[in-house]
Amino acid sequence: MSRAGVLAIALFALGAIIAPFMLKPFGIFLISMWAVLTIAAIGLNLTLGYAGQVSMAQGAFVGIGAYTLALLTQAGVPYPIAFVASGVLCFAIGWLLGYPALRVQHHYLAFVTLAFTTIVFLLLRNEEWLTGGIYGVNAIKRPVFFGWNTGKAMDYYFFCLGVLSVISFAVWWMLRSPWGRAFVALRENPVRALSLGLDTRRYTLMAFAIGSMLGGFSGALFASLVQFIEPASFALNRSFDLLLMVIVGGSGYFMGPFVGALISVLLPEWMRITEGYYLIIYAALVMVMMPLAPYGIVGLIERGYKSLTTKRGQQKPASVVAERAAP
Repeated sequence: MSRAGVLAIALFALGAIIAPFMLKPFGIFLISMWAVLTIAAIGLNLTLGYAGQVSMAQGAFVGIGAYTLALLTQAGVPYPIAFVASGVLCFAIGWLLGYPALRVQHHYLAFVTLAFTTIVFLLLRNEEWLTGGIYGVNAIKRPVFFGWNTGKAMDYYFFCLGVLSVISFAVWWMLRSPWGRAFVALRENPVRALSLGLDTRRYTLMAFAIGSMLGGFSGALFASLVQFIEPASFALNRSFDLLLMVIVGGSGYFMGPFVGALISVLLPEWMRITEGYYLIIYAALVMVMMPLAPYGIVGLIERGYKSLTTKRGQQKPASVVAERAAP
């Protein structure tokens, strides 16, 4: 990673630490939502941006993780165990959902995962004996660790930020391991990757499973953040929002989900002053941005930085020649 990239990550992390001390309770709630949804977006970026598998099921995995944690904690299961269980369950389901990706690709796979999201939503809404149906699950508690009660808004934000930091480091390490290179090879050319001896079947399943697991962890944090969940929160629009975060931020870039989630969470709130027009303006901004920055905000910044450094590199020899020619 370049010095500029390290500096950008350091400034982003510093801003995330300082931000809650400058915000009111609702602002802290919004940045907590950013931290929670960034985890789900990181998972989708792994599946879509690195492994090249188009998934529209991430919102469903957020819902599965949320309901798993809510039901287990209300049954008396300790929070850490319930949190881990929400990720493990989504990992197992994601592994099974990855099997269609072995046979269908691109928009065909998108339809398969879209159907899965619809099935999960219908189960959450209709199976009242388990999920409470349209009445949802309320009074979801926040965790207490070694006397640290995360019930207050700022405490829970730092808890979410800590989980995000651990997951981000784990994903960063994985992407620089042979697994990460295998995911990129799978995205670029599956046939060539297979001819080089890469087990494309296993890596496709792992991409789905790990991405789904991160969606489950995000859902577990989401449940404790809002403390009330119901099926509508995990309908198709949740998957579309997460997909938008990855694309706007920069699919295939490590910082893409962070930037995309920040824009997706904060921009609609800032534009509420336009009242009923904010959704139209928001959609128009996205439509304008796509042709101008097809690789997302992070991709646009990276290309601009490379172009600037290239121009400086081309100008440097000319100045050296001029200095040598001077008497």
